[in-house]
Amino acid sequence: MISRQPYRDPHIGAALLKKMAERLGDRPQTITLMEVCGTHTMAIYRAGIRALLPPQVRLISGPGCPVCVTPIEDIDRAIALTRRPDTLIATFGDMMRVPGSHSSLQREKATGANVRIVYSPLDALKLAKNHPDKTVIFLGIGFETTAPAVAGSLLEARRQGVKNYQVLCSHKTMPAPMAELASDPDLAIDGFLCPAHVSAIIGAEAFRPLCEDHALPCAVTGFEPLDILQGIDMLLDQVMTEQARIDNQYRRVVKPEGNRRARHILYQVFEPDLAVWRGLGPITNSGLRIREDFAEHDAVRQIPLQTAPAPEPTDCRCGDILKGKTAPQHCPQFGASCTPETPIGACMVSAEGSCAAAYKYDQKGIT
Repeated sequence: MISRQPYRDPHIGAALLKKMAERLGDRPQTITLMEVCGTHTMAIYRAGIRALLPPQVRLISGPGCPVCVTPIEDIDRAIALTRRPDTLIATFGDMMRVPGSHSSLQREKATGANVRIVYSPLDALKLAKNHPDKTVIFLGIGFETTAPAVAGSLLEARRQGVKNYQVLCSHKTMPAPMAELASDPDLAIDGFLCPAHVSAIIGAEAFRPLCEDHALPCAVTGFEPLDILQGIDMLLDQVMTEQARIDNQYRRVVKPEGNRRARHILYQVFEPDLAVWRGLGPITNSGLRIREDFAEHDAVRQIPLQTAPAPEPTDCRCGDILKGKTAPQHCPQFGASCTPETPIGACMVSAEGSCAAAYKYDQKGIT
């Protein structure tokens, strides 16, 4: 096992911060960098990195939490499925408390719905094998990181002849929304810390079109404090030298081409599709749908349901937070009526949500 200690050495961290300060000098302009990975968001808050950076560096959080970007209408669809007879819903635990328009999976379970928490899609497939009298529907939430495992469960269901296993697919992919954010003049992003888990699957080179089309610096970085600081330093070097390239700080995990086997499994089962993102709206080729060849396992095709688009609660700023246009601490409900125990928006529910991270580590908004 690789020791984490070298990636948390305070002396190396101090040297990196000194290097950044010297590089920026007395530059008056602000440099805005965005991270788009929920694990990065949590790590940045936990380590207090924003408070350590030179004053010219503004670090904002983007739509890196898959639970948070799932729109309310997808939650409503899942809730509607719990009310069907002979149906069992299997889900990861962080989806249970996400509010829909009028309910949540946790509330439905409390009133008798058959909702089970699982730790992998194969656990859901096992439920289907053990309950042949029920339709078992797994909620497919997540980015390119988790989608290959869901694809693998459908391949295994076919191999084993399990007919009562379905997936409600809400998977999303990262490069397209990053391009949307790069085009937003209100954000004026100067560089991206690219999502590391996603990059391990799709590869660092997957962000080259984003980098070249928008002339934006990109850096793939790991999750330890020194990983993140080094990634920020790489971005600052690009900004200060007026370059735009893809730096891979996380070479110990991420390859330029990613994980070819995982991508092969992913695209055997899924194909690109338009997807609706909470806060960002519909984005072309930013989601995945199950291919026609696997239609018998597609809950959307097998169980048509009408769910209307649902607006965000008027007292929740989750959409703006996911776009990086405001910080959690600037939402009037943050820490008051909206807490991890009584969440109003998805950003306070998920362990990777910006609001949950800020509530745990930085309620006053230290920047």
